[in-house]
Amino acid sequence: MIAKIGRSSNLYGALSYNNLKVEKENGQILLAHKIIETPNGEYTVAQLTQSFEPYLIANRNTEYHTLHISLNPDPKDKVSDDKFREIAEQYMREMGYGEQPFVVFKHTDIDRSHIHIVSVCVDENGVKISDKFEKMRSMKVCRELEKQHHLVPATNKEHQQNDKVFRPVDYRAGDVKSQIASVVRHLPNYYQYQTLGEYNALLSLFHITTEKVEGELQGKMKQGLLYIPLNEKGERAGHPFKASLFGKNAGLPALELHFAKCKLALKDHPTKQTLKAAINIALKTTVDESKFKKKLSRAGHSGNGTA
Repeated sequence: MIAKIGRSSNLYGALSYNNLKVEKENGQILLAHKIIETPNGEYTVAQLTQSFEPYLIANRNTEYHTLHISLNPDPKDKVSDDKFREIAEQYMREMGYGEQPFVVFKHTDIDRSHIHIVSVCVDENGVKISDKFEKMRSMKVCRELEKQHHLVPATNKEHQQNDKVFRPVDYRAGDVKSQIASVVRHLPNYYQYQTLGEYNALLSLFHITTEKVEGELQGKMKQGLLYIPLNEKGERAGHPFKASLFGKNAGLPALELHFAKCKLALKDHPTKQTLKAAINIALKTTVDESKFKKKLSRAGHSGNGTA
């Protein structure tokens, strides 16, 4: 089982993303821990938010107060709803969030069922709960849960691949080519994008951009792509790399095939409305492009890979 922990300042966005799945019958609420009950057991985002408000009002200075966690068993695992509840409660307890309000959503819009947990990382006094060695502790808890519940163990390779896919390029760390390759080679497996503009918007979250280049080869005009590393401000931070260095999938012909496939797949896909809702929320609560991208990223639409 692999756990992915996201943090943001957008509680409403995280709840909206998950609750819209419920409304579209692509998910359900499995557990509402320390959440104010409703007469019929169903919730709106506003009703869910009420239980978190005292924590956010008390919050002293933690900017990224919202936790958005996904727990992803192996596709071979057949996990019942009761087992998912037990796993979620134990994970939150072991990670130090057992006394926090949290909501557990089960997603069923893809073949691999998995759960998302939304909570806050400040306690009722507004003090941030420690996240020291969080990644190491999370992996340890996942190994314990696998043994206890007889789940298929996640391999080190899976963890390493997962880390690479969701890690932005750091031009100061060296070996920029390998860093870009680790992102670019995996993106088609996790994301759907329909134009080069959408692809570049996604790449920018990983501190990469592309530029289309044209040139003459044996008397014919050819088009290609260059991949360029960026710094945290979105500025160029190194020399460009030819797409051919990253394999066929990174080149323009393969990307155009992917664009066409995604247009067809997304035409009537149930997550289309989910994405629209997230974009609308981000548009209404941001004032520039940089903050808009960060808002979408923290809401879970730019790298959680678990739609």
